[in-house]
Amino acid sequence: MNAVAPGPIDTQGLLDGLSEAERRAHGERFLLGRMGAPRDIAEAVAFLASERASYITGATLPVTGGAELMVRPLM
Repeated sequence: MNAVAPGPIDTQGLLDGLSEAERRAHGERFLLGRMGAPRDIAEAVAFLASERASYITGATLPVTGGAELMVRPLM
């Protein structure tokens, strides 16, 4: 059994009430300069469910865009 450990994902409800500029600024704090999208998680899940990952077992795949590596301060 494998798992996906998502980082900050820009989903409906997560950042409700923020303007588009505020949402973008929030994402720019992370190493890749953006928050993840639901598709980023879906791609990781699809990979782990595919034959290409047939020899991977007992793994947790962090799908974080590097969020845990560096967080820039808010301006």
